[in-house]
Amino acid sequence: MPTITINGVRCEFEKGERVIDIANRAGVEIPQYCYHPGLSVPAQCRICLGEIHAPNPRNDNKLEPLMGGKLLPTCATEATDGMVVYTKSPKAIANQKAVMEFLLINHPLDCPVCDQAGECTLQDFSYRYGRSASRFQEQKVKQPKKNLGPNVLIYSDRCIMCTRCVRFTREVSGTGELMIDGRGNKSQIDVFPGIALANDIASNVIDLCPVGALLDKDFLFAQRVWFLKRTAGIDPLTSSGDNIWVEHNQGRLYRIKPRENKNINTWWISDEVRYGWKFVHAENRQRTPLRRQHGTLVESEWPAAYRAALEALRAGPLALVVSPFLTCEEAFSLARLARSIDPSARFAMGPVPFSGEDKCFPNPAAGKPFVIRAEKAPNARGVKRVLDAMGGCADFGTFLDQCRSGQIGAVLLTGNYPSEWATQDTLDALKSPKVVLIDTHSGHAESIAQVVLPSGTFAEKAGTYENCDGILQAFEQAIPNQHESKSEGQIANDLMAIIAGQRLEEHPPEFGAAIVDEQPGQVPAATEVVNLPRGPLFNAAAVRVEMADAGMVAFANDVALPPGIEQIEPDMQMVEL
Repeated sequence: MPTITINGVRCEFEKGERVIDIANRAGVEIPQYCYHPGLSVPAQCRICLGEIHAPNPRNDNKLEPLMGGKLLPTCATEATDGMVVYTKSPKAIANQKAVMEFLLINHPLDCPVCDQAGECTLQDFSYRYGRSASRFQEQKVKQPKKNLGPNVLIYSDRCIMCTRCVRFTREVSGTGELMIDGRGNKSQIDVFPGIALANDIASNVIDLCPVGALLDKDFLFAQRVWFLKRTAGIDPLTSSGDNIWVEHNQGRLYRIKPRENKNINTWWISDEVRYGWKFVHAENRQRTPLRRQHGTLVESEWPAAYRAALEALRAGPLALVVSPFLTCEEAFSLARLARSIDPSARFAMGPVPFSGEDKCFPNPAAGKPFVIRAEKAPNARGVKRVLDAMGGCADFGTFLDQCRSGQIGAVLLTGNYPSEWATQDTLDALKSPKVVLIDTHSGHAESIAQVVLPSGTFAEKAGTYENCDGILQAFEQAIPNQHESKSEGQIANDLMAIIAGQRLEEHPPEFGAAIVDEQPGQVPAATEVVNLPRGPLFNAAAVRVEMADAGMVAFANDVALPPGIEQIEPDMQMVEL
């Protein structure tokens, strides 16, 4: 394999790779602003220039400087075998300092109030290559602050004209809303008159911006990034299986950002996924267990609710309905629970929502389009895979017909949909059987339930989803369960323990203590830590082992595992006063 040496580090590479890609993969720092692997290469910020030497086949392969020793952009230079690159030489560093001085001439000193502070590459490189004092004596050019679209705000005087956002709308989304207006130091990013930046993946420009010019209105002044922790997650709203970062602090979500996976979503996510998490902290979250007394649902303690649930589930032939928003591990645990109550229990999958048709965006750098799926459920294939392996999975329409015909006497019904999902047809069909509902939010389905058990959203559980391409991906729990909710897997474990004659003991939360520890400057915790009675702790990784032992070997061999919870490190040294 060919090799290249970058700042003394020897790296192997594939033919056709650019120098900067090899350096980024090897962890060799080369400053960069305009370059992004998902976009075309304009080589216009000039801060990645380096001295490049390569063997000359006409001179016995002796190393000679390319272009007569001129500095060359590492983002636009294709690597060759034996090449040697210096971006830390005096000549290269002098260029980096000059570039930084020019970029900072008109840049405002907004760092203390800028949302990008702590994750700003301009801030990083100004510390390394900038001057301690400005030599600029003239009046700084002031640029306006503008709304570009429903989610994106631009502070034009912070912009360094890297053009990443413009290239994104031209190349990836293919919608071309953004342009460069004006010339020289009057240049600014703007939208064409009467056209807002409002395509379905528009907010990726916020992630692309290397400075604090393009800001997320939803996250504006919400939280300092060095207080945030981020957990690897999977798109919880569609069948795409897009990889995401769930960023949170003190038990509360603050934003979702894309996590690179070149086989699935490459570098992007849809605005639907980016902003669709608000239901996690919605006012209508199911907070406590409910059980029906004299025709009315009343709040209950967990042990009493469990007893009432088991009594209802034993009322007749049992059916389990697993939502396509549940994880594979939860589907397996609930199926085991149903069979322990009724060995001939029937299985069905809940309704799978669809909206319109798949939407495709060009995304040429990835070699395949970025697709927003019309199927609005993350795990329909995973749930069907598990239930089929456990004895067969009926579709939701067939299940409703069985309820109407009196073949089913009790139903364990799971929701976990981000919005209202129970139609009038569903409610009418479920009036006869005894229904135990496990759901995250209050909704119409409560009207036919004997018992309601509050469950956790995607951010409050760990597990595995199978996307539309059949790829199994695991994710970790990001925040503690809200209020008194439990994951469906934990509820299944608790009921199994009661059936086995075990006593439920009160336990502090097994998850969450480490991520709600107070730090100076942090906001108060979003939820109280509540001791709840439970059986054996539900552990998604352990359940996957049991699933493999039960014949579902894909859950042992084919699940893509995520990185763990990470603390977002600030770019600046934190000092307590």
